[in-house]
Amino acid sequence: MPSVSQTTFEQTLADFFRERLQAGAEDLDPRPQEETLWYLGSLLARFGDSGQVFSYDAGELAIRPLALLYRDALEVDSHYHRCLILRQLGDLALFMGALFPDNYTRRGISRDYFIGMGGGAYDYLGENARDNRRVFRELSARFARLLELVAAACGRGRQMGATDILQLFQRWRESGDPQLAAQLRGLGVMLPESGGIH
Repeated sequence: MPSVSQTTFEQTLADFFRERLQAGAEDLDPRPQEETLWYLGSLLARFGDSGQVFSYDAGELAIRPLALLYRDALEVDSHYHRCLILRQLGDLALFMGALFPDNYTRRGISRDYFIGMGGGAYDYLGENARDNRRVFRELSARFARLLELVAAACGRGRQMGATDILQLFQRWRESGDPQLAAQLRGLGVMLPESGGIH
C-alpha cells in the first residue's frame, strides 16, 4: 500500500502533467476528451515511479518488451488478466514511444511499432475493458497524436534537433497532416502552400 507521502507525490505529479496536457490539447482539433487527459496525467504520474515501468525478468530488472507483453496477453486464459496486460502494453507503448524514441530508433524500432502495439492494445480495451472504454477508444483512434501530446507535455517536443525536424517534415510530406504542418511552422519551417504529398 502506498504511503501518504507517495500518494501526495503522485497526485501532485499527476496534476502537473494534467495541466501540461490540457495546455497542449488546446492546439488539437478535435480536443481530446477531458477523461483521456486525466488518464494520461495519471499514467505519467504512475510511471514516475520506476517500479511501475521496470519488472524482474530472468533475475534482471528490465522493461518487458512489448512483443512479450502481447504474447502474455494472448496466452492468458482470464479475460480480466488479458485486459490488465493489454493496458500495461498500451501504457508502456505510449510512454516509451513518447519519451525515448531516439533510444529505440537507434535499435531499429520505429515510431510505427509503438503506434501499432499501443493502438492495438487500446483498441481491444475499447471494446472489452470493464471501465474507461471511451478513453481507450480515443487512445486507440488518436494514438499517434496523443503520443506527440505526451512527448510535448514531458518536454520532449521542445528540443528538436535538425534530424527530428527533417523526420517531422518527411511525415508531413507523406501525410499532408495539418497538425504536423502547424508544428513545423511553429518551428519556423516555411512550407509550400500545396501541402504534403499523398
